[in-house]
Amino acid sequence: MLERITAPGGPAPLGPYSHAVRAGDLVFVSGQAALNPETNQLEAGAAAAQTRRVLENIRTILQAAGADLSDVVKCCVFLADIQEFSEMNQVYAECFGESKPARTTAEVGLPHKDMKVLIDCVAYKPVS
Repeated sequence: MLERITAPGGPAPLGPYSHAVRAGDLVFVSGQAALNPETNQLEAGAAAAQTRRVLENIRTILQAAGADLSDVVKCCVFLADIQEFSEMNQVYAECFGESKPARTTAEVGLPHKDMKVLIDCVAYKPVS
């Protein structure tokens, strides 16, 4: 059974997608940008600040699914400029701590000129 999740307190999806979809014990979180959940506007700024906002948004979405960052098993990180990898990686390491998921990081063209970071993830949280 699939459960489509829209997280209260999360930024509104900007397209035809759900914040996340639970499929059994797995939670698939859609790619998240540094959108301020109150204004739904992109928080332009350094890659570190955008990474922090993205991971806060992901945490909010995971909580709506009964999970947390410690349940994440895989992340895909998309950077507009790979030269900002170190900046992103420092914040990413702080947010995940010892709960290090598998990860792919790639430099890509992102859909907004001020967007520096986009992250999606998969979490494992058994249904109680």
